[in-house]
Amino acid sequence: MGKRAFQKIYTQLQAITKATIVVKAHGIGNDELAMVGNRLAQVVRIIGDMVTLQVFAGTEGISTDTEVIFLGEPPTLNVSDELAGRFFDAYGNPVGGGEKIAGDKREIGGPSVNPYRRKQPSEYIHTGIAGIDLNNALVSGQKIPFFADPDQPYNQVMAMVALRAQVDKIILGGMGISNDDFLYFKKVFENAGALDRIICFVNTTEQPPVERLLIPDMALTAAEYFAVDKNERVLVLLTDMTQYADALSIVSNRMDQIPSKDSMPGSLYSDLAKIYEKAVQLPEGGSITIIAVTTLNDGDITHAVPDNTGYITEGQLFLRKDSDTGKVIVDPFRSLSRLKQLVVGKQTREDHPQVMNAAVRLYADAANAKTKLENGFELSDYDRRCMGFAKEYSEKLLAVDLNIDATEMLDRAWDLFSKYFVKAEVSIKNELMNKYWKTDNVL
Repeated sequence: MGKRAFQKIYTQLQAITKATIVVKAHGIGNDELAMVGNRLAQVVRIIGDMVTLQVFAGTEGISTDTEVIFLGEPPTLNVSDELAGRFFDAYGNPVGGGEKIAGDKREIGGPSVNPYRRKQPSEYIHTGIAGIDLNNALVSGQKIPFFADPDQPYNQVMAMVALRAQVDKIILGGMGISNDDFLYFKKVFENAGALDRIICFVNTTEQPPVERLLIPDMALTAAEYFAVDKNERVLVLLTDMTQYADALSIVSNRMDQIPSKDSMPGSLYSDLAKIYEKAVQLPEGGSITIIAVTTLNDGDITHAVPDNTGYITEGQLFLRKDSDTGKVIVDPFRSLSRLKQLVVGKQTREDHPQVMNAAVRLYADAANAKTKLENGFELSDYDRRCMGFAKEYSEKLLAVDLNIDATEMLDRAWDLFSKYFVKAEVSIKNELMNKYWKTDNVL
């Protein structure tokens, strides 16, 4: 970041906290960058001539006479086709050295696309995971989170989605991920030969938490270049938004702001919305679809982060371990894609909506049968068949480690219907039954 000529140097800091400093200065802009000693900082509040800056690497060792030099611009990212296949830190610098990107300099964190330029999302995105594609189909331009406990393999699921999604570019924003997960992503993408369409911005657990605040904006600035300038379909994967929110909390608490629910800043809703609202389907064909991980604390979806996220996004995908099979599944009861009806049965096979609904209904009947069993009630023949169906449905369709196309998903569901039930029990329209039903083979 270059310095302006004749820059004024400020050397009288008014206050220092663990994440911020306050200096008296004039002619400073919101979000402007500065050097505090040799550390990068950003303006987060201006009241009169009192300017508060968040110091990304923390303030330890900074004294009241440390030099502060304002750089005259907010954080930027150079965008060009050279971004593809590269790994960057929170500042947009290449990880592990390598050439810096030469290209068009763009401010990060700008406004989302004008509603007038938006088109209704309408393109089906295939992931190969039936818990998503069959029950909660994704649509280009959608914004949807994975809700998962910290011990769930959500980063592995994100990597699977990245490799399978039929889009032009995948942009990963990793916030507070472990070094092991960073190396996992790197190895998986390299081994798959998919680096030419993948771009990664990463902040690991050893790096300062406040740097995480830059990651989503960096990822989305790159996404906007490919979607808006290049008319490409872009999938943005953000993990983990809870770590992002914790970084917001650190800064707001150090600025003595009164915390809201669960120690989160009162601005949490707008901070999250600013990111998620970058999802868009453009009339020219480009799109930005956002899938983000929100880790839960003991499955608590009432916590401020998942609670606010649910209001902003168009559904959620809920990961849990299935007790019958031991596999991680996309929970059909707690997951929801509010836009799936735009593509299900229209860009997928005609029987998709009916098969999806019938399978979830029968899975619910199995859950009721399981409750009866646990409470010591006698099971009917139908109850036992439902439980057999549920175990195979979980194993052959809901498990996240499967990779099958939409047609194979539907065919597997029909196989299970005919294996465990008669036509009347499945309740699907006659014309679809006549076309797709396998031979009755009730156990």
